[in-house]
Amino acid sequence: MPTINELRSERAKVNASVQALAQIEASGTALSAEQVQQFTDLQARFGELTAQISRMEAAETIAAAAAVPVDRALNAAHQPAAPPAAGASLPATPRAPEVPGAKMARMVRALAATQGNVQEAAKFAMNNQFGEEVAMSLNTLTSSAGGVLVPTNLASEVIELLRPKALVRRMGARPLPLSNGNLTIPRLKGGAVVGYIGSDTDAPVTNQSFADLKLSSKKLAALVPISNDLLGYSGSNPNVDRIIVDDLTAAIAIREDKAFIRDDGTNNTPKGLLAWALTGNKIAASDGATLQKIETDLNKAILALEGVDANMLQPGWMMSPRTFRFLEALQNGNGTKVYPSLENKVLKGYPVGITTQIPNNLGTGSNQSEIYFVDFGDCFIGEDETLLIDYSKEATYKDSDGSMVSAFQRDQTLIRVIAKHDFGPRHVESISVLTGVAWGA
Repeated sequence: MPTINELRSERAKVNASVQALAQIEASGTALSAEQVQQFTDLQARFGELTAQISRMEAAETIAAAAAVPVDRALNAAHQPAAPPAAGASLPATPRAPEVPGAKMARMVRALAATQGNVQEAAKFAMNNQFGEEVAMSLNTLTSSAGGVLVPTNLASEVIELLRPKALVRRMGARPLPLSNGNLTIPRLKGGAVVGYIGSDTDAPVTNQSFADLKLSSKKLAALVPISNDLLGYSGSNPNVDRIIVDDLTAAIAIREDKAFIRDDGTNNTPKGLLAWALTGNKIAASDGATLQKIETDLNKAILALEGVDANMLQPGWMMSPRTFRFLEALQNGNGTKVYPSLENKVLKGYPVGITTQIPNNLGTGSNQSEIYFVDFGDCFIGEDETLLIDYSKEATYKDSDGSMVSAFQRDQTLIRVIAKHDFGPRHVESISVLTGVAWGA
């Protein structure tokens, strides 16, 4: 008798055949009488398999519910063993948790192994036990400009994995969907004036003024070289899946953070926090020669928001590793740490994020950095929940040192992931930046 996994595998193969026939008709070619009959037979077989799988799943659920608890099983161990009833099944065991993003990684492996041929990729996925959902997703992919659009369910999984990797997202910036690539968020720019009046005195008439935060999708292309040995690995393996999905998400997160922090909105880039910040909220830091100077600088950054009644929904700090280590090790005259809470990445009661996307080579001396204090709950990431993936085994790319590398010579497949998003604060007053920070240089 076939197992439930074998039935699921057979059903996925039936679905692949059905989709292949449907693709023929969708391309404008009429199905022959033999193909129409084949489609009908496949449709009936798909229904039979679905019903059989449902019955087996129900049987597994009943068996799990009827499983004997451990303490009763131990007592029963001292009793003579009774022969198992004919046809009895073992209790269901919990499935090991899947690596987050594993389905996306397997889809990439299947597409790369078949050079983007979605029909062959679906067969590859089934033959290598990549899972029914991956195979069915591959059957519904849409080709575009030589690449393929990732199904929404898998793309959303990758976007979810970006949140712990990308600092701006992790600090609390709120994602919103970009409808047709654009999103407009109205905001109150000038509020009504309220005051006390005397008896028989007219109340003053004032008008509220509004402005808009307009987000429009910007295209981010991340290049990820992956070893062909990994992509060609047969079967599903959590370690292989984890490496591939980590490479994909890390490549997007690194460039995304740079854009959301310091890009200026030119050359098709999003406008980052530094460019959004008001001129008056860009505060020149002191030389940090005394504890009092450092304390004053940090307080200025906080007061820049508090002084304009910022919402302070989810405020936090961002700084480079050099600045963080300087503040974390700072001691007073008694040898006591000035900011002991930094061991838990908290400064003055607010969380601290550390990123190398804030440089340490700014200024005339090429030794300055920046510290950001931002109400991240007032910042928005507009994102298109689709990803486009292209592949090449022959392309060249620049590595982190700027050297040209041949993917063909390195036996790699170069994967390009294209994401679309934009960034902006609802209130620009929610951002302050300490500039010219040379502490720890």
